[in-house]
Amino acid sequence: MIRTRQLAYRYPKGPTLAFPDVDVPQGGVLLLGGPSGSGKSTWLALAAGLVRATAGQIEVAGQSLGEGGESLKNAALDAWRARTVGFLPQKLHLSGALSVHDNLAMAQWAAGQNQDGQRITEALEALGVQDLAHRRPAQLSGGQAQRVALARAILLQPQVILADEPTASLDDEAAAASLALLQATASREGATLVIATHDARVARFFSENSSEKGLESLFLGLKKL
Repeated sequence: MIRTRQLAYRYPKGPTLAFPDVDVPQGGVLLLGGPSGSGKSTWLALAAGLVRATAGQIEVAGQSLGEGGESLKNAALDAWRARTVGFLPQKLHLSGALSVHDNLAMAQWAAGQNQDGQRITEALEALGVQDLAHRRPAQLSGGQAQRVALARAILLQPQVILADEPTASLDDEAAAASLALLQATASREGATLVIATHDARVARFFSENSSEKGLESLFLGLKKL
């Protein structure tokens, strides 16, 4: 679940962005829309605990990340993020020097966990890419690389999945396949799914294929203080 109240973020030596309130139930879907520069990436960073709100409250999977309160700090925040948030960035950031298997193992290491080969296999099987475990990223197609990155995102069984522009540069067929994959994966994991996008195809897809948990939309304009 994600809940925000009077959330705002002030850029260093820059404007303050004020965000509308939102309530997303666990397992729900939130579409985060708006033009470039409206704060979509900043909102995702706030939800992941990568930056701290200047004002207001944000609660993610039961944990307060807002101004003051009982927010986590430093190592405790990193540990919470690793086990709670799965992130699918627009640039997938797979290490070219490592195999698919070792890219996932590195995510476990970064989270302070021992390597769990069985869980890596399970995550790859869930996305249908277990046969690619020993390939390097350069040997993957674009669709295969996105599946591997999503397997990495769900490796630690997060409660929230954040996806940044997952349909950018994709044609209609590939975009629909990507969104169906995200939806099915989040549903299987019981995770809340947040997609930041300015692609009208995303809203259309989810309006036609919304789950029983429902669909929330948050449009970020240029409301600056």
